[in-house]
Amino acid sequence: MRDHIPTGPLVVLAAVIVGIIAGETLGPAAAQSALLAGIVGVAGARLIRSRTVSVLVAMVAFALLGTAAMQRALHGLAVSPLAAMVTTRADGIIAATLVEDPNGARFDARVLVRVDRAAGSDAGGRRVLVSATGDVAARVRLLSAGDTARLRGWFEPLTGFDSRWQWRHAVGAFHATALEAVARSRSPLTRAANAARATVLAGSERLAPVDRALLAGFLLGDTRGVPPAVTERFRAAGLTHLTAVSGENVAFVLALFAPFLRRCSLRGRLLGGVAVLIFFGTMTRWEPSVLRAIVMAVIALVAGYFGRPTTGLRVLALAAIVLLLADPFLLHSVGFLLSCAASLGIAVLARPITARLRGPVWMREVLGVTSAAQFGVAPVLIPVFGSMPVMALPANLVAVPIAAPLTMWGLGAGVVGGVVRPYAPQVPRVLGVPSTAMIHALIAIADVAARVPIAIDGRRAWALIALVCLAAATRRARRLRR
Repeated sequence: MRDHIPTGPLVVLAAVIVGIIAGETLGPAAAQSALLAGIVGVAGARLIRSRTVSVLVAMVAFALLGTAAMQRALHGLAVSPLAAMVTTRADGIIAATLVEDPNGARFDARVLVRVDRAAGSDAGGRRVLVSATGDVAARVRLLSAGDTARLRGWFEPLTGFDSRWQWRHAVGAFHATALEAVARSRSPLTRAANAARATVLAGSERLAPVDRALLAGFLLGDTRGVPPAVTERFRAAGLTHLTAVSGENVAFVLALFAPFLRRCSLRGRLLGGVAVLIFFGTMTRWEPSVLRAIVMAVIALVAGYFGRPTTGLRVLALAAIVLLLADPFLLHSVGFLLSCAASLGIAVLARPITARLRGPVWMREVLGVTSAAQFGVAPVLIPVFGSMPVMALPANLVAVPIAAPLTMWGLGAGVVGGVVRPYAPQVPRVLGVPSTAMIHALIAIADVAARVPIAIDGRRAWALIALVCLAAATRRARRLRR
């Protein structure tokens, strides 16, 4: 088993993370010297014959690349065409493109946008957090990601809880007082993805409001319509990940298109699979967990195309390296960390746990994978949220097998229902019956699990780790005596 551990990629990933942390400590800078030294070091490591020396040089080189990536990203926030306007809280008109779908309560709206022009000058594509109230908010909420808008308002710095938006490359906030013009996206990909997204949602219009909102969350990660009470119930049960698009959804989508891809040539499978992944990523707004899963899937497809299949742990390490160097701010994304932690837990622990269980193969595999994922996310959940529901594991064991058919059926039924709805209005209602049944089953599971008010906090987690270590040591001592 030890021979299959991808030591090289894991060491490089650790070096990148250390470099990113160091870059954040050093602060904003152009970091051209570190970037150049890192590139030269990576090239040099490939030419060194000694594996030990090559690994050491690669570690230093990728640490420098991680440092340069973080410093340059911070430099982009500190030095931007909008910096003066944000600092002075200047009024102005911006021409912006929506990065995501608007969110907010009944009388307000918030959305991250990419500013193309501000006060008649080039804004360099910097991002700002737009907020609006009243009639302007109602109009903003009708927009979709990729749409362009001309907004009037004033800038101000990000403060308080909004400071977290800097990790999504926002250089400031913009309070919109008027929406002067709107235009749909010019990108054919974005327009097609938005149309497909609208079709899927239209196919579920006959469902009850809560069921429709949850289905939108399961399929597309759109949880804007989910009532806060339902969200809290899923959180207390440890099932929040089901209402957000994750790597599981990417796997389900690939499985849905697998019969068509198998009929293609080897190159057709690669191109078709990548096209499906890019389209689905655009539909789901490139959430960090989806981004991680898509990059992993692309790496696996490319490796398969060249006849070099690789292990899940190696693919995860390579995907994390690529994404962190491309956007070091992902290290502050809880969704990205949870997604990587769950994948790491499955890659490392799923097989050993499954081998030690008893029962039918299918049941052992479900228990092993689900348990491994829960153990993997625990080191992220407990420090970030303070605790982890003790019912998370049994709730996921029952709920995850339902989420797979719900995603696959929901996507297929949503597309068919949305297409035929103008001609046969009753078809979406019939197609929605299985989806409704599975949604209600998940709600019931969350309801039961949320009623158990026991959670594992940091101290209990360390106590459990100590007990496990003590049990392992005792078992080892007995074996040595024998």
